[in-house]
Amino acid sequence: MLTHMSMSMPQSMSRRGFLSKSSALLAAAVAPTIIPASALGRGGLVPPSERINMGFIGVGGQGGGHLLGHAWTYVPGGYVARKDVQVLAVCDVRKERRDFAQKRANELYADKLGKPGFVGVNAYNDFREVLARPDIDAVLIALPYHWAAPMAIRAMRAGKDVYCEKPVAITVREGREVIETARRHSRVYQAGMQQRSEYGGKFRLACEMVRSGRIGTLKEVFAYRQPGAFYPRPWTSTNTQPLPDGLDWDLWLGPLPWRPYGGETGHALSGCFIGDVNWAPHHYDIIQWTVNPDVTAPIQVEYENQGSSPETAVIHYHYANGVVVHSTAYPGENVGNEGGACFVGTKGRIAVDRNGIVSHPGTILNDPLRSGDAHVYHANSHSGNFLECIRTRRQTICHPETAVYTMNAIFIGGISMALQRSVKWDPAKLEFPGDEAANRLRSYTPRPPWIL
Repeated sequence: MLTHMSMSMPQSMSRRGFLSKSSALLAAAVAPTIIPASALGRGGLVPPSERINMGFIGVGGQGGGHLLGHAWTYVPGGYVARKDVQVLAVCDVRKERRDFAQKRANELYADKLGKPGFVGVNAYNDFREVLARPDIDAVLIALPYHWAAPMAIRAMRAGKDVYCEKPVAITVREGREVIETARRHSRVYQAGMQQRSEYGGKFRLACEMVRSGRIGTLKEVFAYRQPGAFYPRPWTSTNTQPLPDGLDWDLWLGPLPWRPYGGETGHALSGCFIGDVNWAPHHYDIIQWTVNPDVTAPIQVEYENQGSSPETAVIHYHYANGVVVHSTAYPGENVGNEGGACFVGTKGRIAVDRNGIVSHPGTILNDPLRSGDAHVYHANSHSGNFLECIRTRRQTICHPETAVYTMNAIFIGGISMALQRSVKWDPAKLEFPGDEAANRLRSYTPRPPWIL
């Protein structure tokens, strides 16, 4: 910092020369500077200083949809089309995916900015290079199930805010680490359970109606999705296939124990987790939002065998406030496709899924909510809520504590189905009191160097 500036003339410069040079410098200092409209935020553009710089880790179907626009992103054109976001990086262990995402994102930016050949989005195979960039504020993670928690934890440790697609975590231990890391590093975290924000507010309306007593006292809930669609299976596989060009299989496996490539192309390998961590979280999230239980109170998980296979069993969650949640298959032909829930009270019931909301008697939904009724966190855009909370540092609509509480409901139901018996869960201690067999299923040992 300059504390003193001398205006004495150099011996080689005349007084006239000095004055002439000083006048030129002064004119340059006060002359108008041409600043691009994009830098000023004109024409609907957002100044660079107010844009959120983002990286996308995992750009397959889900992540690529968020990046470039798809049905589940609820924003035409995806994040690339947003004026308040600048995408700087894409990352995937599959070369063809990251190359396509980079090419398409740069093409869209070139067209939007009127700069042919624009290259502002870089592509990476290793996520650690993305997290090491100090110019990236936030990342969107859409990865195989086993990477969700380890990746989110590493991103938050690197100072990034995180939008993480389900399943948030695949073990109780991972969920605890997500919560503690977000707190320790003061990071904004949004879980991709978008039914809280999207679908015209149907799920929020059901929640507020039930909490406001429109069906009387809530007694039971029917969850049309099983918590345990997957069970422990042998980890080894004899289905070894040649490794495709451009796939980093070792990095794809990450924390999972090593096994040869067997043609896997989906979200997960069988045997690496317990419970339906894909669809069930959407619906149990809404159910627990509505039941509004004491998150520290024990939950009794009752196992009811209804056939020769554990997949036909029914799980009954007994909450401390007296509400019982019954998990069962979706009624009708499209078993389990849309999930949803039916809330049953002393004066009526409300059922909701992504296609609609109905009540019995039908007059329940005709009586609008009032200011004095129960109201919950309101957001009409899940991605928009995430970006808004990055700016305000407010807690998101599906923050880590909420998301992990939901995932733990899936885990304890799945563990009950895997053991084919009832269990008792203590959410305050994150354990099954005195139940060694159930407690062993709360975590697994990650493969070095990916230990949390």
